[in-house]
Amino acid sequence: MDFEGRNVVVTGAGGGVGTALVSCLDELNARVIGCDVEGADLSSPAIARALHFDLADDAAVEKAAKEICEDGAPAAVISNAGWTRAETLADVTPDNLAHEMDLNFRGAALLSRALIPAMRNQPGGSAFVFVSSVNALAHFGNPAYSAAKAALQAWMRAIATEEGRNGIRANVVVPGSIMTNAWTHRIEQKPEIMDKVRRLYPLGRLVEPAEVARTIAFLASPWASGVTGAAVPVDAGLTGGNLPFLELISD
Repeated sequence: MDFEGRNVVVTGAGGGVGTALVSCLDELNARVIGCDVEGADLSSPAIARALHFDLADDAAVEKAAKEICEDGAPAAVISNAGWTRAETLADVTPDNLAHEMDLNFRGAALLSRALIPAMRNQPGGSAFVFVSSVNALAHFGNPAYSAAKAALQAWMRAIATEEGRNGIRANVVVPGSIMTNAWTHRIEQKPEIMDKVRRLYPLGRLVEPAEVARTIAFLASPWASGVTGAAVPVDAGLTGGNLPFLELISD
């Protein structure tokens, strides 16, 4: 797998999965355009160009799309940025519902829409990879985030169906819980929580950022040239079956 110096855009490039993605893509000879909000650390030497903007700001998204294309059409765009704090329905307010939908769906949709014209009919094709979540498939909490990620998967299918004739592929990865700093506050508050969570996963653990990054890199690369419109789980088996239920009826 080799991107041969072609441009690959990564949103949320300063986060846990983003950092793993930047490293993985650099090893595959991609020219990484790293995107994140102001204040995010995009100083990695593996990032060829850093763009700071807010996906919740429509005008900033349009401006960023134009700046990205100044370097030539991207070979791949990886929509990785995401955020949630409203963990139950009781936590959802009109403001945080709008913010989570904007950040986790609307911004990604508008950025991809703005980049599609430049990405059509490239030699070797081009690809979008959207980072969704198992929350889009079943309710594990975070209802606003879950709704946004489900919308993102529908958007991916629209691109895959309508733009395939123009050489553009689109897929999503569907991670379960990932061992990033997002879990730090939970573990600090409840040190025993990880032992309980591990029981939900057939592999007995959460997935690592590098495991998610490698799957994304495959889908973004020419090695996945026949794959489009797909949702690929990277979830340590969580959506493969209900292990706690099986253990309960087996006792």
